[in-house]
Parts: sequence; structure tokens; C-alpha cells
Amino acid sequence: MGPPPPSSSLSDPHSPAVANSSRNNRPKTNKKPGWKSKMFRSLLHSAKSFAIGDSGNKATKPEDLFPVVSKEVDGDDCDHECATCTITYPRTFKIDEEDELFGQIKGWATHVLVATGKTDWVRDVADEKGSVMQAIAGAKGPANGKLMLSASNMPTPHDPPSYSEPTTLLLLPAFILIENVTPATVPFLLEKIISHAPTNASPLTPFSIPRALEAPLPEATPAYIKELTTRPSPHQALILLCSQKTRDARCGQSAPLLRKELQRHLQPLGLYRDLDDERPGGVGIYFISHVGGHKYSANMLVYRRPDAFGLDHVERAKEGGGELKPKKPEELRKRNESEEGKEEEKKVKEEGEGEEEEVGAAQCIWLARVKPEDCEGIVKFTILQGKVIKPQSQLRGGFDRQRGVLSW
Repeated sequence: MGPPPPSSSLSDPHSPAVANSSRNNRPKTNKKPGWKSKMFRSLLHSAKSFAIGDSGNKATKPEDLFPVVSKEVDGDDCDHECATCTITYPRTFKIDEEDELFGQIKGWATHVLVATGKTDWVRDVADEKGSVMQAIAGAKGPANGKLMLSASNMPTPHDPPSYSEPTTLLLLPAFILIENVTPATVPFLLEKIISHAPTNASPLTPFSIPRALEAPLPEATPAYIKELTTRPSPHQALILLCSQKTRDARCGQSAPLLRKELQRHLQPLGLYRDLDDERPGGVGIYFISHVGGHKYSANMLVYRRPDAFGLDHVERAKEGGGELKPKKPEELRKRNESEEGKEEEKKVKEEGEGEEEEVGAAQCIWLARVKPEDCEGIVKFTILQGKVIKPQSQLRGGFDRQRGVLSW
């Protein structure tokens, strides 16, 4: 079974299942399936699971996937909405509040954000002529499972942005930036980098990506076009907001309002990073193209490194319920290097001959129905501690590589 084609969206799963009529009309027998049949079914199931990046344990309820806030651990105000928020959605902003959300998204293995410098695109980003998105959508998919493809407002290396110039990609869950990408180098990129990167179901262990690779393009191709370079993303967490108004006006309305409110709560913590801020640590906020489920706007995907701010195991109630101070990247590095086994990893890294080791994102927490008044709690508990506040009404799904669980 070959790898599935990249998907530029995860379509809305709320559609009726179609029965297999030929199977339903088959005469019943008492004959039990033989071992060959069982083996075939097992292999088929394994192949399907691999194709969507599902080799972990499926969480059947929200609390099996991510920790949920509680007053005993997180304080009496853990589920309160922001009282100082002055930003509101337009009166015409109506969404579906009835559907059950959890476990309804389709799985994916890796996620690529393409820098375009734009916040809106044609209806299907794969139709952006001459773009890297179009090249990825038309190429053979990576060998390690389903690729989710998103255009993003990440800045391009050239101003004004142009699809005729090389651009930058952000690969998740690897948390790796891939620079100097063109449509011509996409097949090489998919085969030699993305296919060897960790997936959402990979164990949370160090991996290595070469810092530079030369694509086998025709000899006449300028040398600067051939070389792809990679480096770790400087951020500890990423917030992805769907902003594509060509798919739904509510996405175009909600994304800038949520970013403004998130910025208000991240800045006092020293964590807000604008699009050009490369300081280590902090939280990047990017607008992305349609991910499915716009009737549940606003959709928000939160990717977090493991214990991103050194607060995952802190019990706020025991700390007096006050504000927690996130640890800086250098503080986290010192703590990690002192843990058992880190010296050996450091030695391997030093001998890696130019390769950079990472573990990537530990979690992706996919929320929906997010409103401006939710942002304070999302920063305090979801961004800083990897917890969910409203699992029944807002959690669509995601993964936790540290715990080995997924929602699909």
C-alpha cells in the first residue's frame, strides 16, 4: 500500500456512513475465518493505521488524552472566563454549539506549514498556482503516513512574497524549520526529510535531521536553489488559528481577534513572539488555512514541546493560586541535562557530524468554539501546562506523544 496523498484539510467527519451493500447481501455461514484471513485483516488494519499515523493508543474520552483542570489542583478560578476581556465577536457570529466534538477529527502523521506571508488564500490552497502547496499536493506523499498541509502567514524570505522565490516550511511535530524550499525540491523534501521525521505517533525520543541537503536538480540549476537547510524552531509552543475567510467568513473574523487577546495575556509573561521574533522560547501565533470544521469556529491547534515552560506538574492550588512564572529555555536546558541519561544524549549530539537533535512536540491540543474570553484560561492552563479547561464543549482531539495516546 503506497503512502496517501497530502491533505490540505481535514474534512468535516459529520456525514452518514454508507453501508457496504454487497457485504450485507452476502449469505450467512457458520464457517469461522481461518488463520490466513485473520492475518490478512491484521495486516490490513496495520497498514491503514500506519497511513494516518495511528500506532498509539486511542483515547476514548477527553481525560484519557490530556489532563483536565480541577479546582483541587488548579484553584477555584480554573474554569472561569476572563472578566477583563473587552473583545467580542460580531453579533452575526453564529456557530454550531450542539455537535459532539471529541474524537471526530481524522488522523494525520505529520503537519507542514508553508510560509506565504498571507492570511487568506484561494479556496483550496493546493490550487495556489506555482506554490509549494501545489507542488506538495501533486507529489507522492511521504512514507511515514498522512501529511496535513497548511498555508500560513509565516513571513517569507523575500518581500514582497512571491511563489517564484524559495520559501520556508515548518514541519510538525518535529518543530523543524526547512528553508530554501521551491516546488522543484518538493519531491526530494518529502522523500529525504519529511519521510524520516517523527510522526504524531512516534515515541518522544531524540531524532536527527541533517542541517543541509542538496537536492539532485539538473546541473544548470543555480547552486543556491539546490540546497535545503534545516534548523529547530525557536519557540516552545505554537498556536495555529484558521484565518481563511474564503472558506468561511467566521475564520477571517475570529483569528485576528483571538491573536490580539492572546497577545494581551502572553506579553506580561514575556512569551509573546511576533512573526519576526526569533528569540529562543516563547509562543508563536500563526494564521493557517482551512483545517475542517469551520462551523465550530474558532479552531485553534496548540503544539507544545514537552513540559514547554517547566510548569506541567505544578499544582496551582498549592502555590496559592497566583500567577506562575514560566521557565526560560536556558533554565529548562540545565534541568534536562541534569536528568539521568542526558549526558549520553549530549555526547551523541556532539558526535553527530553536523546533525541537530530534537524531540519535537509532545502534544497537539486541537480546540474549537474558542472565544476571546477563553484566551486567558487557555494561556494559563493549555499553553503553560498542557491542560484542557472545557473538554466536553471545546476539545476536538489531538495527540500526546509522551503518554502514547491519540484521539483517532
